[in-house]
Amino acid sequence: MSTNLHHARLPDSVWVVIAAYNERQRIGRVLDGLLPCVRNVVVVDDGSRDETAEEAVKRPVWLVRHPVNLGQGASLQTGIAFALEQGAQYIVTFDADGQHSSDDIPALLAALTANSADYALGSRFLGDAHGIPPMRRVVLRLAVLFTRLLSGVLLTDAHNGIRAMTRRGAQRIRITMNRMEHASEIIDQIARSGLKYVEVPVHITYTQDSLAKGQKSSAAIRLALRLILEKVLQ
Repeated sequence: MSTNLHHARLPDSVWVVIAAYNERQRIGRVLDGLLPCVRNVVVVDDGSRDETAEEAVKRPVWLVRHPVNLGQGASLQTGIAFALEQGAQYIVTFDADGQHSSDDIPALLAALTANSADYALGSRFLGDAHGIPPMRRVVLRLAVLFTRLLSGVLLTDAHNGIRAMTRRGAQRIRITMNRMEHASEIIDQIARSGLKYVEVPVHITYTQDSLAKGQKSSAAIRLALRLILEKVLQ
């Protein structure tokens, strides 16, 4: 991870929300990459069975804990609500597995201002997806197609965990799908909000470690099929 942008610390009105579950081996590196440029980071420990929380609080971060595992969607909603309560004017969601780069955060925030937008959505396909497995690429491309069909939102990357939003945009997000369905739910809520969104190139780095921790392609396909069925039955 490069550090050329770490010299410019972001305003205290910017909060980063990280959902973490059993991330003891990764959360320290992720936080060490963020904290030089962002003061306010809230880690939502989603009922981890390891020392995720203990590792996180070795650093100057906010920690919120779920007593049981509720899923990434629930954790992001908890973190967004907490940041809003603390007065956040901008909220960035960021994964705990080390795939994201903190260097992309300034570009996401700048895109909000430059485009008078309330949501800046990271796109690995406009940027770079280093080490992405071919099957994962296919599944993510299918997710884009499903999103366009179901939500009418034209994106190049529909399931990217790094995104930025204004306070107004964050107040429109109410994640009710606790598991991985939340990514599609967020897109639906952005579409219904009527607020402006933009896509921003970002850089994703896949490792064997992060791929083992992440969602399996077969599970993503099952999820897409279920979302289509639910939409048809509505």
